[in-house]
Parts: sequence; structure tokens; C-alpha cells
Amino acid sequence: MERYNFSETEKKWQAYWNEHDSFKAENNSKKPKFYALVEFPYPSGHGMHVGHIKAYSGLEVVSRKRRLEGYNVLFPIGFDAYGLPTENTAIKTGVHPRQVTDENIKKFTSQLKRVGFSFDWSRVIDTTDEDYYKWTQWIFLKMFEHGLVFRDKTLVNYCPSCKVVLSNEDSQGGKCDICHSDVVQKTKEVWYLRITEYADKLLEGLDSVNYLPNVRLQQENWIGRSEGAFVNFTVKETNEKLRIYTTRPDTLYGVTFMVIAPEHPMIEAHRAEIANIAELDAYKEECAKKSEFERTQLVKDKTGVRIDGLTAINPVNGKEIPIYISDYVMMGYGTGAIMAVPAHDGRDYDFAKKFGIDIIEVIKGGDISKEAYTGDGEMVNSGVLDGMTNKKDSIAKMIEFLKEKGIGEKGVQYKMKDWAFNRQRYWGEPIPIVHCPVCGDVPVPYDELPLKLPPVQDYKPGEDGESPLARIADFVNCKCPKCGGDAKRETDTMPQWAGSSWYFLRYCDPANNTAIASQESMKYWLPVDWYNGGMEHVTRHMIYSRFWHRFLYDIGEVPTPEPYAKRTAQGLILGSDGYKMSKSRGNVVDPNDVVDEYGADVLRLYVLFMGDYEQAAPWNESSVKGCKRFIDRIWALQDIVTDGDSYSEDLTPIMHRTIKKVSEDIENMRFNTAIAAMMTLLNKIEEKGSITRGEYRDLITILNPFAPHITEEIWQRMGFGGALSDSKWAVYDEALCADKTVEIAVQVNGKIKAKLNIPADAEQDEVLKLAKADSAVAGLIEGKSIVKEIYVKGRLVNIVAK
Repeated sequence: MERYNFSETEKKWQAYWNEHDSFKAENNSKKPKFYALVEFPYPSGHGMHVGHIKAYSGLEVVSRKRRLEGYNVLFPIGFDAYGLPTENTAIKTGVHPRQVTDENIKKFTSQLKRVGFSFDWSRVIDTTDEDYYKWTQWIFLKMFEHGLVFRDKTLVNYCPSCKVVLSNEDSQGGKCDICHSDVVQKTKEVWYLRITEYADKLLEGLDSVNYLPNVRLQQENWIGRSEGAFVNFTVKETNEKLRIYTTRPDTLYGVTFMVIAPEHPMIEAHRAEIANIAELDAYKEECAKKSEFERTQLVKDKTGVRIDGLTAINPVNGKEIPIYISDYVMMGYGTGAIMAVPAHDGRDYDFAKKFGIDIIEVIKGGDISKEAYTGDGEMVNSGVLDGMTNKKDSIAKMIEFLKEKGIGEKGVQYKMKDWAFNRQRYWGEPIPIVHCPVCGDVPVPYDELPLKLPPVQDYKPGEDGESPLARIADFVNCKCPKCGGDAKRETDTMPQWAGSSWYFLRYCDPANNTAIASQESMKYWLPVDWYNGGMEHVTRHMIYSRFWHRFLYDIGEVPTPEPYAKRTAQGLILGSDGYKMSKSRGNVVDPNDVVDEYGADVLRLYVLFMGDYEQAAPWNESSVKGCKRFIDRIWALQDIVTDGDSYSEDLTPIMHRTIKKVSEDIENMRFNTAIAAMMTLLNKIEEKGSITRGEYRDLITILNPFAPHITEEIWQRMGFGGALSDSKWAVYDEALCADKTVEIAVQVNGKIKAKLNIPADAEQDEVLKLAKADSAVAGLIEGKSIVKEIYVKGRLVNIVAK
């Protein structure tokens, strides 16, 4: 048998699959459907890395198995191509973002095809395509129509050097991630989507889906629903109400100060009454240099300024308490004001100690002279709650008290904030809104969509945080669709999350010009049966897309309330040094290099064999070579094939067991143990020295989802008929999985002296008789008295003799 030529074989079968549309899904087939979804890639200039290969290989294996099981499989791919990295590359190189994107998509497509992924290439989508983002804009306008879109002023992270608004992630440490200049906080008009309106629906939806426990937990924590109370504190000097939210209204008697955001409107409204307004202004200016991330860190020095001229009154005991401003309270969180209970909260305790504020114990159990007590206990110094020991009952009684006195009521809050939905950059979907001085914010009419991104030469950020689109007079100046008067277009663009919030719908019917997808196609394909991706996307992307989908369901545009029936996640591939792969460390592995040296099948096998699919694992070159040897040994079995479509007697149990294990392990994403089982079977075949045609056929069938090129080639060479990808999955018989004989060890006084092959169903008496009759054992126990005989079924016999 000639040596396996992976380069020729892989090209041959990739061309075959392409010519025969082997993986094309059929809408409304009579076969059972299976919709497998992977997170579509951002086509960066660096091309694919081995992490992409692992991310897609899991459901690639499942999809190939499903096709062999008779399913109509939709396993699509596309490109999430809008965003800052492409725009920054364009600014740096002078190449237009459109050209950069097209070149990167071409590169990614070539790499994906080279690895042999069984994607349906007839359904490829690109979020920057006008026929695609027309429907992104359409969904936005539907939300606008239903009151889920609004504009408000907020503080944003702004780099005066780059003249751009930055996310928290891009401005950590108060420095611009691009030019490393100091970042300032700037007030800006921002578009928001009211995702908080859907908080409860998003939580309820988790009960009807099958997500990994840690995926569900992260979503619950991100939404962060809490039950508590809204309480109104009166400002003594102005008689205004300072409204706060707390999950611990039972501790209200322990409130000894309040903290409000440095940007709170109350400060501006009463500048004349505040004696130290200059000090407050200076502190606010310092806060403006910090990102939201820095301001809200728990472990940092406590800073703040007491407001001289405004005092709050604790509504439950009438005591006057000071009001401070501090950076850790933000206007965007809750009400922009908090109550502080230093005896029972660590951050409040540190603040009170620093500023010499009273600390009053209201829950027994700790020593508040040393630290805050955050445990449960008997209520003290708490008026109507004194003597109570059950926290739940204490909270309920206080809420009743607040309602009775008209100073507060029960309430629910969410950690999740409304979704800031605009960017001041060029490379994104234009927001289809017109600002009219007479009519206000007016939507672009549906029949004028898509509102196209103008093809400009200068896409550098504008002055003062404005979008580059603001410089294009022909784009900005327009007529109001409502009154026909002079108006101006919105010049901000949508965030990168927009296009990925509904892409799974477009795969159902990607060429539809009259709807996001036809109702018929969505009824057939939805929900997505299995979605796999990275853990880093289980909060923002998944929550955003679930929100869009649930909204579309509520207005009758999609047939299911939830988009994804199941969600799993893969672990990272680390460098061989055990660290996350990065160019600076020099530990990045290029999948092209692996394919060049070992072939695509080896790469596919290795990324699934390297460890538990859900866990991070380091790259190991020697293990890659081990997978190459396995592939070569599978090929070499052609030299020892014997006639016969059935299994040989001695390999029957292990054949059935291996088919069962591989079948089950694929469904449970235990790909590494599935591959290990096939390696064990290969060892047995080699030990025997022969393999029947039937055994070879079924071995390459269960290996096919992992290594499709070599298995297709062997299938053809063996004359099994047609293409393997069009055949059927191997089946096992549970009754035939057990061995007819088993090998057991025989010990005499705890030391192994012999090994026996016995019938698997042999009774204890028969086994002991066979053990004692063995020549090696018989000589050792002759003339001795047998004290004890032990038999561990199917494993060992131990004879204690003296």
C-alpha cells in the first residue's frame, strides 16, 4: 500500500463536496431537521487561528453524524464584519474598510474550506452587505415603533487625542487603548434600546432551554434581578426627595450617611446653597478622568466630599445624616444615590472610618469596632424590628412599615442597564433616524431601507467625538419624511453587536428580499437546535440576541419565543507554554502551518483529542504527531482487509462497544474519549492482524465526522459504493457489547501468579475451580490449607493459603 498523500486526498474530496453540494440544507424537507449554529467569525486581517478550528469542530462532528443518521442538517457560516478593528486597519493602511473586509472574508473562506468544514456555503451571510443590514435597520425601526428605542444624555469615555468615544474595555486604567492618552468622561447624547423592559422575559426564558449550568448562571447574574424597596429620604434644606433602592430595607435604622453621584442634578440645582461648591466641582472634574470600570472597583481607596449645605433625614427615625459625593456612585446605576449602613457593609464601613461618620449596629453578631458584620442575627436599635431574627421576615415587615408611612414601597431592580446602541465611527450600520426641528426624531420610511453607508474616502473619527458621517453634507442634510421640511440624518452608527443579534434567522432564508426570512422557513428551522461558542459571548451577545428574538416573537415576526434550544461552549487552546496565545508571547499556532505539515484531518482530530472540549488545554506538538500516526495506521489497515461484511467473532464485542461509545460521546461533546476508544479498537485490530470489510466500513464511518477526507478516500478505494457522506451511521447492538470471555488475574497471597481467560458469565464456584487448576497456582497451594478465597467478578481471584 502506497503512503497516504493527505495533500492530494484533501483537495480531491473538498472539490467533490463542493461540486455535489454535499452539505446543502433543504428548506421544508420531509427528513427530521437539525439546525447547528456556531458563532460566525469576525474576519480580521490575521486570518483564522486554531481557536476557530476548535470552536467549529465540535458541531462539525455532530452535524456530519446527524447527516449520516438521516437528518436534514443546516450548518451555516457567515461573517460578522462591521466593527472597530477593520476601521482602525483602514485608517492605518489607507485601504478602504470595504476592501479590507472583502479581502479578509476571502482569506477566512479559503481557510475554512481547507479544513474541510461541512458548512452550507450557499447560505453565507455578511453583516456589511446592504441586503443584510437592510433588515438590521428594519428591526431597529420596529423597536423604535414599539417604544423600545430612546435617546438620553450620559457620561461616556472620550479620548481627546483620538477624538473618539471608547468602551470601558478600551479605556482601562484611564488610558486610551489606541494612543495611551488620558481618557476623560464627556456628556453625550446616546441611543438606547430598552432591554430592561425584557429582563423578566429573558429570565423566564431560561426555564425552557437547555444551557450549560454556568452559561445560565452568567446570564442570570448579568441580568441581576433583585427584590427590595425604594425609599424616599427628604433633603432638610430643600424638602426634596432623594430616592434610593435597597435590597436590605431591614437595615434602614443603621443608615448614618448617604452618597450621591458627583454628577447628580441636585448639586447643579442648588449650587448657591452649597458652601463648598468649588470643592465639589474639583472632585467631579477628577472623576471625569476615570472610566466607569475604575470608578466602580470595590478594592480601591475611598474618596469623597461632604456636601456643605445639604443634609438628608433618615425617614424611619428622623435623624439628620450627612450627604457625600463619591466616584463609586454613578448616575447610570439605579437612582444615582445610595443609603449607607457602615455597620453591615464593608465599603460603607471603610468610608465611614475614613470620614469619621457614626457606625450604628442594627444586627447582632459581630464586633463593629473592628469590621463590618455582614452576617445574619437578631435585629437591634431598629424600632419596629427589634428582636426579630429572620432576615426575610424583617425585610417584609420593614416594607410594610414603609408603605404604611408613605415613605417607600416594594420594588425590583436589575443590574443590567439599557443597551447603549450607537458608535461614533464610520464602519457600522447607519441608524435610520432623521432629526427634524419640527417633528423631532423621525424614522426613515421602511420602503427607503436600506439607508446605505455612503462610500467615503475620509473615514477618520470626527472632531469632538462626532462620527465621520457628520462631515458628509450630502448624507446629513435631508428632508423630514413626516413634514417635508429641512432635517438632518443621525450620523452615529450601530454597534458591532447589532448584526449578530439576528443572524441565525437570516440563515433560514438568506436571499429573501421581502422579509428577514419567510415564515415557512423559520417555522421549519427554528429554534436553533444546538448553538456552540465561546464563554465570553454568553452574556452580551446571547442576551442581546435573545432580546431581539423575543421582541420579534412578541410582534409576530418569528414563530418561537427563544432562539436557541441548547447552548454549549468550548475551552481555549493555550500556547505550548500554557499561556493564552498572543503575538507578543510568540506562542501562536497558525492552522495553515499544521495543515501544510500534517493535513486537515490531523488538525481536526487533534483539536478535539487534546482534552475536555469545554476546558482550556495547551498545544502539544508531540500529540499532534500522535494523531498523524493514528491517521497513517488507519490507512495501512487496507493491507490486512479480509472478505466478509460481518464482524469476526473476537472483534464483535469491541466493535459494538466502540460504536456505542463514539455515538454517545459525540452527543455529550466528549470528543477526546470518543477518539481514544477508536484508538483502542485500532490497537486490537492490529494485534489480531486482520480486519473484515464490514469492520473496516463501520470503523471509518464512525471516524468520518472527525477525519472526513481520509475516510472518504478509503471508502471509495474499498468499493463500498457512493460517497461515505451519503451513507448511514453505524449501529450497535447492546446485547453484543459484552465480551464472551474476560481475562482475570489470579493472586496467591496477594501476588499475581497467573492470568486466565474465562467465560464472562461464569459463576464463582466455576472460576475458583479453574483458578486452582491452573498449573502455576496449583503448585503454590499444594499441601497448604486454604484460609480464604476471594473472587471480584470479571477482575481477579485471590487465594490465601498457609
